[in-house]
Amino acid sequence: MSDPSIWVLEYARSPAHPVSAVFYGAHNQGTMNLPFSYVLIKSGDVVALVDVGYDESDFGGTIAESIGVTHYTPPQQVLGECGVSPDQITHIFVTHGHFDHIGGLRFFKNAKVFIQKKELESWMWILAKGRRYRTLAAGLNPADVLHLAEINLEGRLTLVDGVLENAVPGIDLYPAFNTHTAGCQYVVVRSDKGGKLVLSGDVIYTYKNLDGGDPSDPSLVPPGLANGSQTALIECADEMLEHVDGNHRQIIPMHEERLGELFPSRTTSYGLKVVEVLLSANEQSRVEFWY
Repeated sequence: MSDPSIWVLEYARSPAHPVSAVFYGAHNQGTMNLPFSYVLIKSGDVVALVDVGYDESDFGGTIAESIGVTHYTPPQQVLGECGVSPDQITHIFVTHGHFDHIGGLRFFKNAKVFIQKKELESWMWILAKGRRYRTLAAGLNPADVLHLAEINLEGRLTLVDGVLENAVPGIDLYPAFNTHTAGCQYVVVRSDKGGKLVLSGDVIYTYKNLDGGDPSDPSLVPPGLANGSQTALIECADEMLEHVDGNHRQIIPMHEERLGELFPSRTTSYGLKVVEVLLSANEQSRVEFWY
């Protein structure tokens, strides 16, 4: 892959998100500001997204309102901060099927969509079990499952079965089964300039999940929200660290509020962050000297 450019684009936020949802066992520790973001990757003819946010006009908007998500901004405006329109997106890598990661697929009519086969199968199984299992369906908009079927009929859906190297050149998909959801995946981007970067999805919410809040004596603390196993979450976080030789900064958690402090960033006119993780030599910065 030619050296990519990578931006984390905040499209909404949860300004009073329970800490216990982000850090397992953090009961009665108040709330935090949690960005909701997706990742834009540009390299040659590839214009890809990791996750796509949700659609405020359908049940995804209802879920968002119920958990206090605010400042929703549509993809046309968010991607426009990087000079991209939804119709230009060529590939979408869905980390998992929660509404805030998959619900915006309808905005991207030309993109090929990649999701783990196990993720789709698990949501279909949960829905088939009926109302008694509805706790497992928290965060799911059933319409998103139906939309995947439509994308499949259009020939744009790839159901990934485990590891997929070079989904496009330089981008690999790795399963994170039985973690945040049954069929999660994470994305590894390889480049000469940036080395390996891991886009973690919700297996990792913030860097505190990687060090327990104590870099001098780190411990892996999984997120509090999981359909799968807390042990599997910890093991997967450790696997991500192996990809990057233990360098936490090479892992990009999409819900991490501090990304704008660690990488070049700016705040948009509507109050959300654009974070520039990596910039190729032939790409214009979207955070420096921006007018």
